[in-house]
Amino acid sequence: MLKTSDLKMKEVINIIDGKRLGTITDIEIDVETGRLTAIVVPGVGKFLGFFGRNEDVVIPWEKINKIGSDVILVESAAFTDINPIGK
Repeated sequence: MLKTSDLKMKEVINIIDGKRLGTITDIEIDVETGRLTAIVVPGVGKFLGFFGRNEDVVIPWEKINKIGSDVILVESAAFTDINPIGK
């Protein structure tokens, strides 16, 4: 069994491009079934992270590929559409 506190300590990695997305800031649960429906990670920082963050990114349960002992592997295109500064 896995506790939500255990989930929040794991690093989330996007398998599409190998980027680290950070750690889980929140989770979504279907109250009727008691099942986890999504994880929430922080949005990509704006200009070098100094001027706040974009909206958080919700990753549906179906996009979680693997929950390992240290990391959670997800497939999220929400992060691959963002171009680095200067490119």
